[in-house]
Amino acid sequence: MVVADYSPETINIEQESDIVTARQVGRNMSKLFGFGTITQSRIATSISELARNIYLYAGTGTITISPVEREGVIGLQITANDSGPGIPDIRQALDDGYSTSGALGAGLPGVKRMMDEFEIHSTLGEGTRVIVVKWSD
Repeated sequence: MVVADYSPETINIEQESDIVTARQVGRNMSKLFGFGTITQSRIATSISELARNIYLYAGTGTITISPVEREGVIGLQITANDSGPGIPDIRQALDDGYSTSGALGAGLPGVKRMMDEFEIHSTLGEGTRVIVVKWSD
């Protein structure tokens, strides 16, 4: 399978049902690229958490799922983008158990644990961008 033959898929997050759509696209793409079932679930869960954060805190944004390859290993890169209020304290947002919504989800700390690479950039009043990668089993 040649990763270059596959285009990234971007899902607009504007309503709650878009979270499910993004999750399904991620699961389908991870299955297509031969990820194991546990890894497929981790990817889908991470996408759900990132998309839910967009929906809850920014209102709208995008999830882009891109196949990537490094040294012959296939991975999926998920980029969550929004133009929301930004995260005032990223370090606090990455603490286990921290939630401003009262939710019991995995949140950003869970996404960081489930994925192999995790990067976050946030500017108050401008928005947040989270980029995560999961490499194949």
